[in-house]
Amino acid sequence: MIGTTIVLAFREIRRHLLRSFLTTLGIVIGVSAVVTMVTLGNGATKAVSDQISSLGSNILTVRPGQGFGRGGGGPRPPDFDLEDVAAIREQTAGVTAVAGQVQTSTTAVRNAANWDTSINGTTSDYLVAQQWQLSAGRTFTPAEEQAGRAVCIIGNTVRQNLFRGEEAVGERFRLGTVSCDVIGTLAARGQGGFGNDQDDIVIMPLRTVQRRFTGDTDVGNIMVSVDAAYETATVQRSIEGLLRERRGIQPGEEDNFRITDTQQIAQTLSGTTRILTTVMGAVAAVSLLVGGIGIMNIMLVSVTERTREIGIRLAIGAVAREVLLQFLVEAIVLACLGGFIGLVLAFAATVILAPIIQVPFLFDPQINLVAFAFSALIGIVFGYFPARRAAALNPIDALRHE
Repeated sequence: MIGTTIVLAFREIRRHLLRSFLTTLGIVIGVSAVVTMVTLGNGATKAVSDQISSLGSNILTVRPGQGFGRGGGGPRPPDFDLEDVAAIREQTAGVTAVAGQVQTSTTAVRNAANWDTSINGTTSDYLVAQQWQLSAGRTFTPAEEQAGRAVCIIGNTVRQNLFRGEEAVGERFRLGTVSCDVIGTLAARGQGGFGNDQDDIVIMPLRTVQRRFTGDTDVGNIMVSVDAAYETATVQRSIEGLLRERRGIQPGEEDNFRITDTQQIAQTLSGTTRILTTVMGAVAAVSLLVGGIGIMNIMLVSVTERTREIGIRLAIGAVAREVLLQFLVEAIVLACLGGFIGLVLAFAATVILAPIIQVPFLFDPQINLVAFAFSALIGIVFGYFPARRAAALNPIDALRHE
């Protein structure tokens, strides 16, 4: 009986193809919108997580100031110095690499090519903490770091814009007024956690940048790599206690520095992205309800149009349950067709949009199955009332209907 009912349902849908398509349009839009939003949202969450992870795992970044600024309207908190870097390295357990950093920007010039880039004055520990491999060349030697030699390691973006495919290692170019010998090139990394190009960088010894560019001995921030065997929070508390003592902060006074954990940033941003994805998916799901109302409306019209047909079926022996089942199956088939078309459109949309907004395409079978099942549920819920109305018709009244 079910098979015959489904055949009759498809036959009725085929009789009114345009009306059936318009009826399912709300379901199509709803399912495609929900699946597209959730799939792209999951891709964005993965992209944020990957970009933050590219900054290094188990990394603590120590900066002067409070929050995301350098404090309120009070005096500017002091920067760190090389002694602070050495103290963290020597007196904190669970630390695998500690790198002080000074950052500035300038124009890199080689022959007729020039490129505005950023300079990161640091030590070889920076590459260890970042787990950043070299594509060619070597890192700084202790003698180069101590003497502040004008040597550098360049990122892939700088290499492409200055050397145009030529071998960079062993060559020389100018950073502002300082000539720099290239001793290494960094492996390409792409976009960073906040949309910046990680490959647009020149890494030089810390003392070199202090002497040749900033003209002081200040350290802007300190990057600390934590041993995986240690709790990051424990190491963070140890660094806080050490720096409070070195900076003369009394008990009860607020820190004039801040420590940022990359894992916490990743969790916060990923959580925010997931919430936004859920909200967008919920908003898109409203159109599914609108599609359900459209199905109920058309099914009520169909009952009115086919009242005489219903009367004939009831008069020749069909029971009310069979009439109810026929109309209910029609509503479910319409909803499922809309759901299937919506899934196809969502797949095509996400494949096209994912590269455009630069997020990975992550096919999620669960959300596709849930969306399809929900479309079928919409057909059941909104198709039951018209089906119940058809089954409740009096055969004599139905046969008299014009």
